[in-house]
Amino acid sequence: QVQLVESGGGLVQAGGSLRISCAASGRAFNRYTMGWFRQAPGKEREIVAGISRSSVIIYYADSVKGRFTISRDNAKNTVFLQMNSLKPEDTGVYYCAGDFRPGSEYAGTNEHEYDYWGQGTQVTVSS
Repeated sequence: QVQLVESGGGLVQAGGSLRISCAASGRAFNRYTMGWFRQAPGKEREIVAGISRSSVIIYYADSVKGRFTISRDNAKNTVFLQMNSLKPEDTGVYYCAGDFRPGSEYAGTNEHEYDYWGQGTQVTVSS
């Protein structure tokens, strides 16, 4: 089992950058696929990016390709989301999620594949 805690959210102007982090406690972080999801007001939660346990496979939603970068540091049990060229439509609560995948490199894109979730961190982009 793993516990996830996000940090680093905040208010930023359009065009700015922000890096959010997700710290994991528990064992075997390097056996988890990790993902970032977001939920805007009045909308369903959607995938932003996913990364396999050894960073071999990385997925980005089309809406963030070229602007966001997901990475992980297994030695520090942390996954990051670097967000550049932020737009007002990037506003939402960003959630970190984990999926136990000890035997394969995989980056899931469906929230139902993830068993562990953080509490979320608010990102607000002003125009």
